[in-house]
Amino acid sequence: MTKRAFIIHCWDGKPNILWYPWLKNELEKRGFEVNVPTMPNTAHPRMNAWVNHLKKIVGTPSKDCYFVGHSIGCITILRYLETIDKKVGGVILVAGYTTDLGYEDLMSFFAKPIDWKKVNANCGKFVVIHSDNDPYVSLHYGTDIFKSKINADLIIEHSMGHFDNVTELPSALKSVLKLSNTK
Repeated sequence: MTKRAFIIHCWDGKPNILWYPWLKNELEKRGFEVNVPTMPNTAHPRMNAWVNHLKKIVGTPSKDCYFVGHSIGCITILRYLETIDKKVGGVILVAGYTTDLGYEDLMSFFAKPIDWKKVNANCGKFVVIHSDNDPYVSLHYGTDIFKSKINADLIIEHSMGHFDNVTELPSALKSVLKLSNTK
């Protein structure tokens, strides 16, 4: 079966910006079918719309599905994992967080606690990539929350900010390849 990857962009993002096209291209070179969907209403994201859109794009999930999220794309993937009953191959969370960070537009994603038991039941392999100077997302999400809740492997990048001025992200590529046993 073909390995599939889904790259979920940031708040107010698009598929053709930042490091998403680079990662898509690198994974396709290695035989992945890659989808970087345009999420609905990116300026004012709502959890139900984003999760339902991801469900539609993925169709039937499987152990050959890998997910890479950036910023709000991370919580979208975690919320998606709460809604399925099949194990996926792995998840990479780039600059992810578990609270609304004080932004009204993000509150719908955090209106209820994350069901970590369900998230873990549907994925057993997580990698979290954070920057040591992210102006929005504290390292404690990776070092404390994601480590304790989903036993994520943690990669701390130096001076990458919120990964929003980055055009290549080799640590994300290496993580997908490692989780999928692909060279």
